Order: sequence, then structure tokens, then C-alpha cells
Amino acid sequence: MLEVPLWKKISLWFVTLALSAAAIPSLVASFIDDGSAPTAVETPVDLEDGEDPVSAQAPSEAGESEEDESSLPQVNLGLDLAGGSHLLLEADPADVAQQRLENLEEAVEAELEGAEPEIEAGDTSLSDGQLSFLLDSAAEIDRARAVLEPLMMGEGNRREWDLSVVDGQRIVLTPTESGVATALNTAMEGAVDVVRRRIDALGTREPTIIRQGENRIVVQVPGLEDPQALKDLLGQTAELEFKLVDADALPTDVQAGVAPPGSQIFPYAEDSNFAGGFEAVERLGGIRGDSLVAARAGVDQRNNENIVSIQFDQQGGQRFAQLSTNNVDERFAIILDGEIISAPVFNEPILGGAAQISGNFTADSANQLAIQLQSGALPVPLTVIEERTVSAELGADSIRRGLIAMLIGSLAVIALMIATYGRFGIYATIALVFNVLILLGIMAIGAFTLTLPGIAGFVLTVGAAVDANVLINERIREERKRGRRVVTAVENGYKEASRAIYDANITNFIAGGLLFLFGTGPVRGFAVVLVIGLVTSVFTALMLTRMWVAGYLRAKRPRDLNI
Repeated sequence: MLEVPLWKKISLWFVTLALSAAAIPSLVASFIDDGSAPTAVETPVDLEDGEDPVSAQAPSEAGESEEDESSLPQVNLGLDLAGGSHLLLEADPADVAQQRLENLEEAVEAELEGAEPEIEAGDTSLSDGQLSFLLDSAAEIDRARAVLEPLMMGEGNRREWDLSVVDGQRIVLTPTESGVATALNTAMEGAVDVVRRRIDALGTREPTIIRQGENRIVVQVPGLEDPQALKDLLGQTAELEFKLVDADALPTDVQAGVAPPGSQIFPYAEDSNFAGGFEAVERLGGIRGDSLVAARAGVDQRNNENIVSIQFDQQGGQRFAQLSTNNVDERFAIILDGEIISAPVFNEPILGGAAQISGNFTADSANQLAIQLQSGALPVPLTVIEERTVSAELGADSIRRGLIAMLIGSLAVIALMIATYGRFGIYATIALVFNVLILLGIMAIGAFTLTLPGIAGFVLTVGAAVDANVLINERIREERKRGRRVVTAVENGYKEASRAIYDANITNFIAGGLLFLFGTGPVRGFAVVLVIGLVTSVFTALMLTRMWVAGYLRAKRPRDLNI
């Protein structure tokens, strides 16, 4: 029967009004928005004496009031509506291969030195994409093979390196094709994660970061119309290293680019105090930045100099403490992306895993470095090969045109429904309004992004919602023509029409779900609105209008229906 229990009425009205209220901040923002896109403001924080750095200071969006407003649920606008920056980043597979060789070299040296007794080797070479080294004794070939064999295997017992012996005494390690492919895929997945963490630190909302092909990443950041800051943030690998300076290297050889055996030469950064100079550092050993757990920009209270304070994890802190303890009064180089920021002296052992980096930083550059270190080093350098900027004015024009299209369509539908079905058309119209509000509310609560194709999904949702009401009303008409009484006709109309409505919407829901799972960018934006719109259409058409019609029939008890 059409009886609707009180608890169900309260539940339906609560859900309807709560979700509709969630749409209000988005609607208000669209009316008061002046079309200006928010910009990221980077602000360093002064460190109090004795304060430990625990996190990277992320820049806030312009204006604290905007930040407070953003705490309310709002629909995020995509790049095509809000304007913003589009970058296409590319990684060079050769860089991944070179990094694998360098990592393998350190691992091989550690294994050979850790063997009992130690296996002596030298004349190491990294040429032609291979790692080769000469054993001091040919009799150690079999033992070296056994020691290094575990390093040749990857996950799933898959061989990533081939080991061969040349001239009876030289071991050559060559990467396999599967090993190279796995390494590139792992590096790109890691790069996507790092890029996402860096962009999140900017305070931007709903960036789109997806892989394209084997070695490219598409980055779209709505609301950021100046891509230069984004390029500066993503273009730097942020690979931090601490290496001991080779005190035995001759300055004349270093300036000439001649590195002593076991060392390598790095240039000083352009903004350092020794720009144009070079330094020889020990190639192996030292500490890498992947041991960092926190980085924070600040100001040294002693000299008012911008610094970046860092914190190592437990293992990294122990290694840094050991490095500083064993090399008191020795110089060590702080290397960032192949350039020396500074080369201070270990005046005393540095315990506790905390340190600070200085190097003629500005407030902005210190904060940017903190974000990069906090989010982690890129597994592979990325190069910007394409950039585009979408104006916020273009997005506002798209929104305006989309709203006009939806408004005209909705008014036409409303007029037709009321003219055709009378009171029941009014119920359908009210349900249509709630349908749009509930759809916006769900998107706001779920932090979904509305794109230009999503507006098309809105228009389609309006049609789908009305279609359900048409099926119900036409079914009620048929029941009345058969001579059914008013209450029976309405009850049968909702019952019979609901089957067709559920069947139609389930198939559309499956299609929308597949679009969301396998689509990207605009296609996914359309799928989001479509799927949510299908749910809200069924809710408003079958539940809300049924409750209203039941209330009307119970209160007025009409003998006939004007439908």
C-alpha cells in the first residue's frame, strides 16, 4: 500500500535536506567567485631554539579566510573549468639504468667486503650499461659467484642481472630486459607518488596526476595559472647526499676535472659561496636522502639565515652519527641533485639524527627545498616536454554556457511535465530540483571533481530523472484506464514502473562504472556525475515523489486524478 511510516518520512526528509544543504557552499561560491584563481604562498616558519624539525612547512592558500571556507564541503572544479596548469613530464630510461648500476655497485662492494674471508676486487667499470670488476685472485671466482647470486634475482624469483666471467678473472654483470622493464615501471610509479606529494604540499585541490605510456606523467593542477612554480617544484629531483670530501685530492687536479681513484668531482651550486668551484668527494659510502623522515624550512636564530632542518629515521640517524663520529674535523659535502650546496666540517659527532642545511637560501627556496625533501627524491629525473595554461576566464565561460544549457533544458522539461501531468508534474519538478541539489551535495562531500564533460552529465541526469517520472505517470494513466481505483492505480503504477526504472538504471550504472574505472581525465569526470546522478534520480523519482503522492492521497482522498 501507499502508507509511508513516520520513521521513513523523517529519514527521507533528513537525507534529502542534509545532502541538499551540503550543496549550498558550492552554489554560494559559484555566485561570489570573482574568477581569480588561488595562488600558493610559500611561508617559512621560524624555528625556536631547541625545536626539532618534524615536518615540512607546506605553503597555505592565499588568505586564511579562504582556508576556513574550504573546510566546508565544496565541489572541486577541474582544469577545464577552474583554469590552471598542464604539464607533461618525461623520464629518460637511461637515467634509470645508470642509477641501477650505481646501486648495484655499492651492493656488490658490500657483499664482497662482508664475505668471510673478504673477497678482494678492483678495476671497477660502469661502461656500456654493465658493471664489471676484476678479482685479485681467479681462485675466488666460484665464491664470488655464490656471494653475488642473490643480488641477481628480483621479486618473484625473476632474474634481473646476468653474471658472466671474462678472461677467467673479470666478472661482468649485465641487466636483463625484464629487469630493465621492471626497474623503469617501479621508478615511474615512485615518481608519480613523489609528484603527488609535492603538489599536495602546495595546497592545491584535486590535481590530476596519471601515467602516460611507459615513461611519461601528465600533471594537471586546477587553480594554478602560473606553471613556473610548478615546473620548479617538479623539475628538481631533490636527491640529497652526504659524502666525505677527499682530503687527498690535489686542488689543481680537481679544477681540471681529474678525480682521484675512488672519488668523483661535483660542482658547487650557482647560488653557493663557492660558485664556479669544484670538490672531489669519495664515491662510495656516505648517506642518501632516502633516510629522511622530515624536513622543515626555518630561520637560524643565531644569524637570521634561512635554513632547512632535517630529521633522519632511526637507521639513517645511526649511520649519520657513525659518519660524523668517525670523521671529526673532516669536511663533508652536502650534495643536492649533483651540485654541492656547502661543504662544512664535522666539528663534533652529530647524534640524534637531526641536522640543518644552509646555503644562501631565500625564504622561498628554503621552503621549496623542504617540500621536495619531505616528499622524497624523484626516483628518476623528469623533464618538462609540454606545458599549457588554461585561463580561469575560459573555465568561467564554460561554466556559464553549461549552466545556461542546463537551465534552458530544465525549464523546458518543467513546463512540459506540469502541462502534461498537472499536480504529478509539479511533484516531478520538485523532485528534479532536489535531484540536482543532492547530486551537488554528494559530489561536495565526496570531494569529487566537476569537469566540463561533467556538466554534460548533469544535463543527462536531468533527462534521466524526468524519464523515471514519465514512466511512473504513464503507468498510473494506464491503470486508471483499466478502471483501477485511484489508490490502487497509483500503487500499481509505482510498483510496475519501478521494475523498468531499476533495469534501465542498473545497465547505465554498469556502463558508468566501467567508464570510471578505465577512463581518465574528462571521461572519468563524466562518469562520476553519471553514476551519482543515476542513484539520485532513482531516489528522488521512486522514494520522494511516492512519499508526496501518498501524503496527498491520504489528505485529499480524490476520486479521480488529473494526470
